[in-house]
Amino acid sequence: MGSAKKKGGRKEPLFGLPAALADLRLTAADRIPGGGDDRPKKSTAKRKSEPADDEPPRERKAPAKNSGNKRRSRSSISAGLGRLVYWGAVLSLWGVIAVIGVVIWVGAHLPPIQSLEIPKRPPTIQIVGMDGSLLAQRGEMAGANVSLKDLPPYLPKAFIAIEDRRFYSHFGIDPVGILRALVTNVLHRGVSQGGSTLTQQLAKNLFLTQERTMARKLQEAELAIWLERKHSKNEILELYLNRVYFGSGAYGVEAAAQKYFGKPAKNVTIAEAAMLAGLVKSPSRLAPNRNPEGAEQRAQIVLAAMADAKFITDAQAQASIGHPSYNVKPVGAGTVNYVADWIGEVLDDLVGQIDDSIKVETTIDPKLQAVAESAVIDELAAKSVKFNVSQGALVAMTPDGAVRAMVGGRNYSDSQYNRAVTAKRQPGSSFKPFVYLTAMEQGLTPDTIRQDAPIEVKGWRPENYTHEYFGNVTLTQALAMSLNTVAIRLGLEVGPKNVVRTAHRLGISSKLEPNASIALGTSEVSVVELVGAYAPFANGGFAAAPHVVTRIRTLDGKLLYMRQPDEHNQVIDPRYVGMMNSMMRETLISGTAKKAEIPGWQAAGKTGTSQDYRDAWFIGYTANLVTGVWLGNDDNSPTKKATGGGLPVEVWTRFMRAAHEGVQVAALPSLQTNWGPANLAQISSQVSPPTQAPAPGLAPAPVSNGGYRAPPPTRANVNARPEAAAGLDGWLMDRLFGGNR
Repeated sequence: MGSAKKKGGRKEPLFGLPAALADLRLTAADRIPGGGDDRPKKSTAKRKSEPADDEPPRERKAPAKNSGNKRRSRSSISAGLGRLVYWGAVLSLWGVIAVIGVVIWVGAHLPPIQSLEIPKRPPTIQIVGMDGSLLAQRGEMAGANVSLKDLPPYLPKAFIAIEDRRFYSHFGIDPVGILRALVTNVLHRGVSQGGSTLTQQLAKNLFLTQERTMARKLQEAELAIWLERKHSKNEILELYLNRVYFGSGAYGVEAAAQKYFGKPAKNVTIAEAAMLAGLVKSPSRLAPNRNPEGAEQRAQIVLAAMADAKFITDAQAQASIGHPSYNVKPVGAGTVNYVADWIGEVLDDLVGQIDDSIKVETTIDPKLQAVAESAVIDELAAKSVKFNVSQGALVAMTPDGAVRAMVGGRNYSDSQYNRAVTAKRQPGSSFKPFVYLTAMEQGLTPDTIRQDAPIEVKGWRPENYTHEYFGNVTLTQALAMSLNTVAIRLGLEVGPKNVVRTAHRLGISSKLEPNASIALGTSEVSVVELVGAYAPFANGGFAAAPHVVTRIRTLDGKLLYMRQPDEHNQVIDPRYVGMMNSMMRETLISGTAKKAEIPGWQAAGKTGTSQDYRDAWFIGYTANLVTGVWLGNDDNSPTKKATGGGLPVEVWTRFMRAAHEGVQVAALPSLQTNWGPANLAQISSQVSPPTQAPAPGLAPAPVSNGGYRAPPPTRANVNARPEAAAGLDGWLMDRLFGGNR
C-alpha cells in the first residue's frame, strides 16, 4: 500500500470516464475561450488548491453561472466590430473607385476642358424707329450685357436670397443646400425644392440642355466646379444675370426689365428686382404679363427672403409689396412685330450672315404705327361682325417709298401671318388706274368720252356695281364712279399686255395675266406692292421702291449697311401724273370714296371690291403719304357686302387725318383741271415720256369737249349697243367678274 501511494498518490474520481478522455476534455476547455464546462481550468501542473494525495477531498465551490456568457458576449461584439470595419473599408474603397469612374465617365462626355469657354451670346437684333426708340428685338438673347457694378446692389442680392443663400461660401456645389432640398422633398413626398446653386444653373444655361436626367445633373455639377475654379464669384454672378431666362422670350435682366417694366435694369426698384428674381423658378408660368397675381405672390416671397438675409430691412420689404409697375405695355408688342418679321426676312440680303448683335434703323414712325394699329383694330372691333370681316392690313409710306407704318393683321399674338406683305389678293377696281394711265399715255385725256353700256366678250358679260349704265361719260367720270364696262372697253382698246407692262413699270412685281379681265383687277397682288405702285402718282412720276431699313450697325457702331438714295427713274411723264391725279381726286369728291377727306389737303385714290365682296380696298394718297387698306377674310370667304368705299375708307380717313396733323400742306403734283394743248405743254417735263406703242389698229382719241369737264352723266338706255371692242386678244373668260368697283 505504501508503495502504491508513493507511486501515484490519490486520484480524482472519474465517474466512470476513462482518464484519457477526461484529460482531453479539460485541455479543450482550456483552449477555447468561454468554451468547455463551467469548471475552473486546470493546468498540467498540480495546483496549490488541489489537496494532497494523503489529504481528504475538499468540497468544490460552484462557479458563477453568468461569467462565461459575459465573456462570450464581449468576444462576439469584438468580432462583429472587426467584421464591420473590414467590410466598411472594402465598401469605401469600392465607393471611391465608383465615384472616380463616374467622374471619368461624365468628363468623357463633356467637351475637352481646354475647349470649354464661355460661349458667345447669339446675336441680338434691335429694331428701332426713325426717332431711335426701340420697336422690337429679335434673337435668342434679347438683352444687352450689363455689368454687375452698374446694377443696383439689391438686384443681384435678390437672386442670391431666393436661389443660393450660400453663393459666396460654396465651391460650386452646396452640400447643405442639397441635403436641405432632399429632406424637404422627402417630407413633401415629391420634388418641391431644388439644390442647384447659381453656378450650377449658369453651367446648365451655358453648356447643357434643359433635360432632366441624372447624367445632366452630374455634368452640371462637374462644370460648376470648373466654373468656380476658372472665374471669380462676381464674374459668375454677372454671367448668370445676363444669361438667365425670364419668360416671354427675355434672356438676361436687361431684356426682362425692358420687357416687363419698360426701363433699363439699372433703374428697377426693390419690388421690381424681387419680381425678376422670382421669375427664375418658373418663367413661363410666372411672367407678369401673363400671370400678374402669381408674379406678385412670388415677389413677396423673395422680399421676405431678402429681409431674412439682411439684404434689405423689414420696412423696405413691407414698403415694396404690391408696387412693381408690371402693367407697363411691353416694348415691341402688337402689330409692329409684323414689321420686325418683314425686316428679318430681308436682313440676309442686306448684310448676309449675322455673327454679332446689330441695331437696325428703320423708317417706321412709332406714332404713326400706333395710329395705324388703332385704326385697323378699332374699326374691325366695331364693324367686323356686321360686315363679316375678320382681318385687315394697312401700309403707309412716303411718296419715295419709306414705310412709316405697317399693320399685317388684327392681332399678332393670334396670327403672325403678314397680310400686308405675304398675302396676295385680287385688288378689284383699285387696279384700274393702271388701265387709265395706259390710255393717257396712248393719247387719251381725262375728258375723253367713252360709252358706258352693257358689253359681252366671248360670252362674258361684266356689269357695273349698280347694274346701271350712263351712256357717254368722260374717263374722269368713269374712273370716279368705277364703271366696269368703261374699264373693260378701255383695257381692250389699249391692250391688256400694255396694261400689264404699265403696272410692272410702276412697281407691281406679282405675275399678272394679260387678259380681258385684267381691267377689273383679277390678278392677285400684295398690299405693299400696290401701295408702292401708287407712289409715282404722289411724287411726280418717279419709281419708288417700298423699303423699311435705312442703316444697320453693330452695337459698337460699325456700319454694316446704309441705304443709298433711289435713282430718279421717271416712270410716268409729269403731264400724265397730273391727268391721273385729277381723275383720282374726283373719286374722293364725287365718286366711290366721298367719305375720304382730309381737311386742307388735296387727296386722290381709288376704291376696289373683288368678286362676291371677298376683298375690300382703298388706296389713297396726298403729297405727304400714300396709304393702302385691305379688309377681308383669310379663307377668301365673302364678306357681307363690304365694299372699298365703306370700311376701308373709314380706316384710311381715321389714319390719314391723324397722320397729317401739324404737317405743312402740299399740293398734289401737276394737278390740272384743263387739258388743252397749252396746259399739257406747260406741265410737260424735259424727260421724255415712256415709250408706249398703241394697240394695233387703234389711233389716239381726240380730246373731247374742248378740254372742259363733262356734265354729270345721265341714265343711258340699258339696251344701248356697245361700241366695238378693238384689240380683243381672243381670251375666253371662264368665270364672271361683275360687281367690281
